Amino acid sequence: MSSTAHTIDQPKRSIWDGGQAPLKASYGKLMMWFFLLSDAFTFSALLITYGLIRSAHPAFEGAVGDFTFSQDYWPIPEMVFEAVPFLHGVHLPLVFVGIMTFILIMSSVTMVLAVEAGHRMDRKAVEKWMLWTIIGGLVFLGCQAWEWSHFIVGTGGGGAGLSWNEYGPPDFAALFFFITGFHGTHVFSGVVLNFIVYYNTITGVYDKRGHYEMVEKVGLYWHFVDLVWVFVFTFFYLV
Repeated sequence: MSSTAHTIDQPKRSIWDGGQAPLKASYGKLMMWFFLLSDAFTFSALLITYGLIRSAHPAFEGAVGDFTFSQDYWPIPEMVFEAVPFLHGVHLPLVFVGIMTFILIMSSVTMVLAVEAGHRMDRKAVEKWMLWTIIGGLVFLGCQAWEWSHFIVGTGGGGAGLSWNEYGPPDFAALFFFITGFHGTHVFSGVVLNFIVYYNTITGVYDKRGHYEMVEKVGLYWHFVDLVWVFVFTFFYLV
């Protein structure tokens, strides 16, 4: 009887009393979500700025086949990004950037497999899929470096830089370098983080901890980087 009365007299605990993980997420994952949210605001601001600046420039009104590069109107992306390595002179609009996008998306798939393997405490599988994720990130960065170099050299009309652009208004080149460069910096940071996690995996750090949560936290960042690229690709190359 006294035990029942004691239980009734105890105040009910609330989720605001502390000591409870929101949505059962650890502190590390929660902080990663906060960081990604703030980063999403930054990328959103960049893409909105791109849309506003582009809308301030006139668009080419003729047929795509009649398009020529001019400072008077915004260039058509598929006419600018139409080169592919080792296929000089072949018009393949957006094929190379499509390959880049596919590589980055596939690296997100391998990251999912690494996280799943971590849940199973399968060290060898985590090593394998993390390595493939790192390779995918490095290949993407290599492709982006080639695209940048081709864009800078140009087609014989002076190329492009932050203050000049043979393809159209200088704003187009400046935004291209800033937005894709900012994203590329994120990819490079992600590759570095992935390598650290890969090294810790092969040295048995996470086995000693008893969990592979760090793989999941880095995976959140990598998926975010991949998702942002989809928006950059859509805004800059397709619209």
